[in-house]
Amino acid sequence: MPSQQGSPTVRRLRLGQELRLLRERRKLTGSKAARELGWSASKVSRIEAAKTMPSAEDVKALAKLYHVDGEKLDELFGFLRDAEQRGWWEDYEDSLPEEYTRFLGLEAEATFQRNWEPQLVPGLLQTDDYAREVILATRGIARITHSGVRSRVEARLDRQQRVLHRTDPCTLTVVLDESALMRRFGEPSVMREQMEHLLEISLLPHVSVQVLALESLHPVNTGAFIHLKFAAFDDVVYLEQLYTADFVDDLERVAGYETAFDHIRSEALDEDESRVLIQRKAMLWRR
Repeated sequence: MPSQQGSPTVRRLRLGQELRLLRERRKLTGSKAARELGWSASKVSRIEAAKTMPSAEDVKALAKLYHVDGEKLDELFGFLRDAEQRGWWEDYEDSLPEEYTRFLGLEAEATFQRNWEPQLVPGLLQTDDYAREVILATRGIARITHSGVRSRVEARLDRQQRVLHRTDPCTLTVVLDESALMRRFGEPSVMREQMEHLLEISLLPHVSVQVLALESLHPVNTGAFIHLKFAAFDDVVYLEQLYTADFVDDLERVAGYETAFDHIRSEALDEDESRVLIQRKAMLWRR
């Protein structure tokens, strides 16, 4: 699987971030820059927040205002070219929530991913049958069609290939609660296959799977979250709810989630002990 370089989502954010920094270095407010260009203040704000894609002429105008040329200007246009490309996840836009497709765009360029999951096996580690049962479990609430279920399963499996099996995969560290190994989705055979798959994936050199045993001290009372780290971009935490999802990029709050993950991981079984527990659960699902 080829490496997913130049994620459009990340490049769009990088472009907005660079334009904001260049404006601030010229001691200009967003409103002042907008007046100088004859734009609305909201246009500058939306470009910097990556909510609006600037045109090549927009970038040229901003670069001229900020006295940017040479290599820096080439870098800005490089971000713009990458931001205009399609990401693999865009093939599934019709069946996936907007916030989730944005997450997939960020994940595509993450170098480290830390995932705490207290309820079920994380999507990156799911079998196709388990994924289907998880999606069907929310079908009555989210009103997902048959084709929508199929598309979401395909997107989940495609994501696994793009993230776990690319030539330069990110480092994935997962801590899941023991209850996630006990909560049934589908027939026992689905659960048994899922446990066996979890064991297999845990042996990949770039994947770490640990289980927080039920008798362990639970040091942090928080729901599931995914912490993404990048080589040249600030960390982001992704929080998924029933109908919406949130992104946390405030540095202090991100640091809080990182500390929370470290606390949870410190109370979890180590990788070898976790495999033993997962193996025991697999045997229980044979009955």
